[in-house]
Amino acid sequence: MRTLLVLVCSSLAALIAQPPDPAGMRRLAQEGEQALSERRYADAAAAYDKLRRLDPASAEVHARLGLIYFQQGRFNQAIAPLRQALKLKPSLPNTDVLLAMCLSETGRFEEALPGLEKGFRRTADPVLKRMSGLHLQRALLGLGRDAKAAEVALDLTKSYPDDPEVLYHASRLFANYAYLAMRRLTDAAPESVWRMLASGEIHESQGNYELAVAAYREVLAKEPTRPGVYYRIGRTLLAGRDPALLPEARRAFEMELRNDPTNANAAYELGELDRKAGELDAARSRFEAALRHDPNFAEAAIAVGRTLLAQDKPDLALPHLRRAASLQPGNEVAYYHLAQAYRKLGDAAGQQKALAEFRRLREQRAAHDSPLLQDVTRQEVDSAAK
Repeated sequence: MRTLLVLVCSSLAALIAQPPDPAGMRRLAQEGEQALSERRYADAAAAYDKLRRLDPASAEVHARLGLIYFQQGRFNQAIAPLRQALKLKPSLPNTDVLLAMCLSETGRFEEALPGLEKGFRRTADPVLKRMSGLHLQRALLGLGRDAKAAEVALDLTKSYPDDPEVLYHASRLFANYAYLAMRRLTDAAPESVWRMLASGEIHESQGNYELAVAAYREVLAKEPTRPGVYYRIGRTLLAGRDPALLPEARRAFEMELRNDPTNANAAYELGELDRKAGELDAARSRFEAALRHDPNFAEAAIAVGRTLLAQDKPDLALPHLRRAASLQPGNEVAYYHLAQAYRKLGDAAGQQKALAEFRRLREQRAAHDSPLLQDVTRQEVDSAAK
């Protein structure tokens, strides 16, 4: 909150400009500042209330008093001095944003929206932007504008990916969305495959893999050839990271391909299992099949490229890795293996350029958010190369 104090308040010199009693005003301002810095808000409020009575034309004094009330949680009382500050000096920095927060705290959401939008969308300071965003999300929910609130929540999590308060409010919002949608689905069609699929995906996203597989098998009991269900079973079994379940996962992917031979994801997952088992010819065949059915499948392009590198065929690997990098310019793994291909081909300049991009992307990865449910196994750089 100390940062907010600095943002909203002006210098002491501005506070005591042309006072009726310069010495007394200066003393009160110093007392108020000292109390404010020590978080003795009652003493600070008393000093600035005296200043306001002595010099009611000072916008800065009204703004500072409003800020003190805000710090005390006296949001309703803060509104009047903040309004007066803006009336006296509309250009006073950030005072309109602070007023909007007070309005939001008192449930006057519609009135608060313009100031909160300004604080969130047009303020460079991260502290004020964060506070404005949280208030804006709350105000939009209070007005029943859930879709807009969800947009703000997503923007906040991108800007503050590790902030626990931001993550709490976002998770609460989206969990409520999911709960309400699931409840409506359960009420409307409790025995439908859609309810069972939704249940499986919820369990999968929460790491309840046995329950997820059970829900997917309920779907298959109703519709044995429904596309995509065996694939989700295979992905769920892989997510458990239990080597003993790999044969069962393989069978699930194979069953998916029986139901739908064009399923590029299932072919890719089988290729990954083969590649990790050292069966490079079988892996390459699977990855190439995946690319035939989905030419824009970047992970499969990386996978076939790295498999060809392992087979010492960098000339064949290079086009696949270039294609992967063009499809996903932010995929660091594509650039890592592209650098290996250039190295094997003796292209030092190409290798250095690809490595530089790999390192740049790796540095940015801390801010990357993975989806809760990944469609396929992501390609990663081997641990020995990290």
